[in-house]
Amino acid sequence: MYVRTTYATGDPAKLDDVTEAISTEGRRLLAEQPGYRGVGLFVDRELGKLLVGSWWEDEESRQASDERLRERRAELIAPFAGTVATDNWEAAVASPPEGLEPGAWFRLTRLEFEPRDADLLVETFRNTVLPRLRDLPGFAGTSLLIDRAKGRATVGAFYTDRQALAASRSAAAAVRAEATSQARVITRSIEEFEVVLAQVTRPS
Repeated sequence: MYVRTTYATGDPAKLDDVTEAISTEGRRLLAEQPGYRGVGLFVDRELGKLLVGSWWEDEESRQASDERLRERRAELIAPFAGTVATDNWEAAVASPPEGLEPGAWFRLTRLEFEPRDADLLVETFRNTVLPRLRDLPGFAGTSLLIDRAKGRATVGAFYTDRQALAASRSAAAAVRAEATSQARVITRSIEEFEVVLAQVTRPS
């Protein structure tokens, strides 16, 4: 699968209205597009951050949807967004959550690597990171998104609630340190978000 992410920052006081617009009209517009497989919506209400990820069956569907929805997407987030960054990814590993209850949380880790090491990163994540994350209490799902050409990646991990997310930090740090060494990657940032919406069809 393939993913398009939109990351916006702005006035925290304006975040709730935009979140509602994306959850309703934005979600409807996405669902009307061929090849649509799901969407995730994440917020940091204190700092004023918004992350949206839309999932697509193939690269062509992702590109076509972007061309159709780019203008309306900008209009939806404009009341909130002071800065906007849009990126496209390959979903190299996807184990999305099922049946998340309200109150779930999400950790996003941004990575950089040499493009020649892309397959090494995927192998390390699948064989080392994923099994160890699955052992953490409250862990609910994860994904590895990569941009092979630019040498960038993100790891997203879902937890059932904020308490489970907080309790996982030490163990997740140990996994991250080991995987960083094995896969020859650099961790650029770690962020944590409240999950507003997470509905992705599992790959067959």
